[in-house]
Amino acid sequence: MDKYIVIVAGGKGLRMGGELPKQFIEVKSKPVLMHTIECFFNYDNSINIILVLPESHFGFWNQLCDKFDFTLSHTLVKGGETRFHSVKNGLSLVPKGALVGIHDGVRPLVSHEVIDRAFVAASESGGAIPVIDSIDSLREMDNNRESRHIERSKIKCVQTPQVFISDILLSCYDLPFSDKFTDDASVFEANGNKVVCVEGNRENIKITTPFDLRIAELFL
Repeated sequence: MDKYIVIVAGGKGLRMGGELPKQFIEVKSKPVLMHTIECFFNYDNSINIILVLPESHFGFWNQLCDKFDFTLSHTLVKGGETRFHSVKNGLSLVPKGALVGIHDGVRPLVSHEVIDRAFVAASESGGAIPVIDSIDSLREMDNNRESRHIERSKIKCVQTPQVFISDILLSCYDLPFSDKFTDDASVFEANGNKVVCVEGNRENIKITTPFDLRIAELFL
């Protein structure tokens, strides 16, 4: 099955405290987003890369590609009102009979092993997501600000890429939008499907804060 990856990079980066969206911040000689794209190209140079950006960022991204001589093949698609709608726009270029992964543009540290595990598991089961164990003690707080302990062994932290057989995922994105759709697996499950979990890699952080950026710099 042909492989596709939809990389979603619509964030404004407000928690970074600056005007430049986090996906465009330069780390180790190039923007974060370029590192992310390279992860998938280096995993499989035949993979079809679809990059979803706000339309207003297209010109700036093209300038960055010229500046950093970034020539890896990818197709630009404009983002939507929410992540759900951005993914749906990206999926419009994905045919049936393929495997498609959805990945956060600000996760430049996903390993090739994790990508491969997710694609292989999805080809066998229909949908697969990488997860890691929670290493912190956890508590759940109710509306009265009272908390209770949660058994850590039952909690998994979800990463991307989340990979699916395209025929199934495309039909899932015909569902009306819901605030409960926090990731692609939640959309997939809302249509009556089940996902399998594969082992992620702890370095595969989502860069959201200046602290995350420093960690990414160390690993890169």
